[in-house]
Amino acid sequence: MGSSRTANWCWSTRSRHRCVMPCPPERVIFLDRDGVINRKRKDHVRSWGQLEFLPRSLDALRALRDLDECVVVVTNQSVVGRGLITAAELVAIHERMLEVVTRHGGHIERIYVCPHARGHGCVCRKPAAGLLLRAARELCVDLEQSVLVGDSLTDVQAAQAAGCRPIVVGERPVVGVDLHVASVADLREAVALIASDRRRVPAGC
Repeated sequence: MGSSRTANWCWSTRSRHRCVMPCPPERVIFLDRDGVINRKRKDHVRSWGQLEFLPRSLDALRALRDLDECVVVVTNQSVVGRGLITAAELVAIHERMLEVVTRHGGHIERIYVCPHARGHGCVCRKPAAGLLLRAARELCVDLEQSVLVGDSLTDVQAAQAAGCRPIVVGERPVVGVDLHVASVADLREAVALIASDRRRVPAGC
């Protein structure tokens, strides 16, 4: 992937370990990356060695696969737009992340990335809904049935702009998030909430 592709476009990384689904998913469980799957760093994740999975995140991803949920990551990665790493380096980090998730029994269908720096004016950087809308088009997903799990106000705003249900994760309250938005400690608790909702409203193909 050439660096020129990052100038105006978001892109997706597909898992090499494809799920065989009996029908297209009715919904997607969207996940932010930093602060949900891996630990957020002030200096940003710039190499594979800096990506540290959060406790229970791999277990949570395995639980989502056990629930037959389609998992898609949507992440702002301005490290590319600001020239801190290349697009190819970010793709390499994500490919290794997918391999680890698969080894632990989970599955991430795709990773959608906005590489642009803040102020670029793109339509893909959260809180805009561009990444979610693209995923919905490509995967034929009903966004109103979908969920976005994130750790920031911009994740909640992106979910609401796309018509998804937001779930916030983190030990501390997120400033600006409406009290009616579900808030849990981590991804594992978010999965438990998703599973509980499924039991109340049976899903069908």
